[in-house]
Amino acid sequence: MRTTQQLFDLTDKTAVITGGSRGLGLQIAIALGEQGARIVLVARTQTDLDVAQRDLQQRGIVVSTIAADLRQENAILPLVQEALARLGRIDILVNNAGASYMASAQECSIDAWDKLMDLNIRSIFLLSQAVGKLSMIPNRYGKIVNVASIAGLLGNVPGTMQMLAYNTSKGALVNFTRALAAEWGEYGITVNALAPGLFPSKLTQGVIDRLGMENLTQRVPLQRLGDDEDLKGAALLFASDASKHITGQILAIDGGASAV
Repeated sequence: MRTTQQLFDLTDKTAVITGGSRGLGLQIAIALGEQGARIVLVARTQTDLDVAQRDLQQRGIVVSTIAADLRQENAILPLVQEALARLGRIDILVNNAGASYMASAQECSIDAWDKLMDLNIRSIFLLSQAVGKLSMIPNRYGKIVNVASIAGLLGNVPGTMQMLAYNTSKGALVNFTRALAAEWGEYGITVNALAPGLFPSKLTQGVIDRLGMENLTQRVPLQRLGDDEDLKGAALLFASDASKHITGQILAIDGGASAV
């Protein structure tokens, strides 16, 4: 029987983390790397990846990077093949890359809708499919961690944000998580999702500036937004063998916002 420390240990495990150059993706990369995982970070911009790589290396984490635009279907297979060439196998896939878009239902353009769906759900399907077929299913082991959002669990309070396309994409990711977990459990693959509330980041700064910190936290029981540590424990749980009997689950990390 393994100890608790051994269940959370990621020594000799490998992880691909998309959207890993900053924000929540970088926070997850730090968490997994500090527990011993070898990391491949994926993002669109190589300069951002270089900065993140230096940060992780200074922490003693083994990390390399691949620049890729996941909205482009023809980027997916080469990305997976390159990651496998470097890592040998992919034990953990963190689907974190995503975008937000604020517009009312009547003003949302079809072009913006399609771009959001391409990145927030279509690319996750394609990448998970490729990683599953080329590594996790043959190895009969895998941990897929999807970064959804509490926006995928409910609508927005009137008078705050209007983000129909974003909420819809994250709602799709929530049920994608459940459905894939049901299909791939027989291969020893767990599929779970993190559903963060509002965390300060480049992605969310516009919302924070528009609505104000006080307004955003007044409906949160813990009276705060997420910080640069708050996703680490949940991400490590889903990426490690501590969650070997947990699959198809959505965990909100939101200071209690979705509970009220």
